[in-house]
Amino acid sequence: MGGADVIPGVSGGTIAFITGIYEELLSSIRSIDIDALALLRSLRIADFWQKINGTFLIVLLSGILTSLLSLAKLMHWLLANYPIQIWSFFFGLILISSPLILREIKKWNGGIILTFLAGIAIAYIITILSPAQTPDDLWFIFIAGAVAICAMILPGISGAFILLLLSKYEYMIQAITKINIPVILVFAAGCVVGLISFSRLLTWILTHHRNLALALLGGFMLGSLNKVWPWKEVTAFRLDSAGKQVPAFDKSVLPWDFLAKTGNDPQIIQAIVMMALGVFIVVLIEKIAVRLKTKI
Repeated sequence: MGGADVIPGVSGGTIAFITGIYEELLSSIRSIDIDALALLRSLRIADFWQKINGTFLIVLLSGILTSLLSLAKLMHWLLANYPIQIWSFFFGLILISSPLILREIKKWNGGIILTFLAGIAIAYIITILSPAQTPDDLWFIFIAGAVAICAMILPGISGAFILLLLSKYEYMIQAITKINIPVILVFAAGCVVGLISFSRLLTWILTHHRNLALALLGGFMLGSLNKVWPWKEVTAFRLDSAGKQVPAFDKSVLPWDFLAKTGNDPQIIQAIVMMALGVFIVVLIEKIAVRLKTKI
């Protein structure tokens, strides 16, 4: 999830869904409430830990943090040097994940189909939006954190990409690099508020309107495929933290148009192999998860 969350276009929520921990993650976050804080204040640490599913959360957060500190640089290097192969891999991951989610919908009707199509449309529109001009005031940093973290736990919608749309991706990268404590703390506060409140909403929807929620999330995944399409034509640039001009926004093109527009080899065979690898890994994880549940 940490490796996915630093890449604009890939959702940590998608990875959580693929690995089968999504609903437990939402439930654990939702359990951090007034009652949990009361247990903590009264020093009933064991009860507090059990209520919030502390072991699960600390292991997950440790993994995310480890990835952010280690794999993030590797992922950026891979994307810079092998973009078609890496995006093809993510394309395969997400492509197979959507039908696995939709498979859990036992009964389809008109409302579910419309929700599914709405999810596709919403995610697709997000992938083609242009960045907005936004203030650097702390109140907006708080809002950016709350909105981005909500996107991070939604399969198919990238929190990093939302920050790009809000013109705050590079700003936050610089804040972290320069250890800008006020900005980091305000952003983190926004993340905490957004995560706790939004996880409650998602949990309620999954509990009371499960089929609609699954249809929407499956639609989000399919709609987001435009962002991870391997062949892109750059339409806008931005300056990174080092002052270098790097691609900011692009549009999807067909492999043969990619060759004509960029002059670069579309590497179609390698792309197909990496897509197949992504599909294989998701299917393998799903089979392992089913076998483990059967044993339990």
